[in-house]
Amino acid sequence: MSDDEPRWLNTEESEAWFALAHALVRLPTALDTQLQRDEGISHFEYQVLAGLSMAPEGNLRMSELALFADGSLSRLSHVVKRLEQREWVCRVPDPDDGRYTRAILTDKGRQKVVEAAPGHVAEVRRLVFDPLTKGQQRQLRDIGRRINNAIGPEDTCPGQS
Repeated sequence: MSDDEPRWLNTEESEAWFALAHALVRLPTALDTQLQRDEGISHFEYQVLAGLSMAPEGNLRMSELALFADGSLSRLSHVVKRLEQREWVCRVPDPDDGRYTRAILTDKGRQKVVEAAPGHVAEVRRLVFDPLTKGQQRQLRDIGRRINNAIGPEDTCPGQS
């Protein structure tokens, strides 16, 4: 086999890859379905609200929030606009650097996270943790870390807000 030849997956690797790929596609849909049904919000909207709720003083630069929520700044901006209309989030210029914008969780937004979290956590537990042993849960954590390390650092866009 030359260096130009692809390293094809063997049968066991193919089965593992297709199982992972299938789960990666289905899990976000399942989480989104639960949140839409029970709370009227998308999984991405929940991630935004949860990210802000965990941040000091309930606020983050939009660029930091985009990284936390695994979304582009453009997508985040559209979602935050909808969350502002519901009075769950507001945006203000960053007092430390006016080139940036900060998203701030409002009291109504914090209440929404408090209401949504129990159902969301129950669904995550049902879909991800309950089917696994404690050892498999640790393996899942380690596998996720290794894959993320192989992917490399998350991209940031300095100067964007």
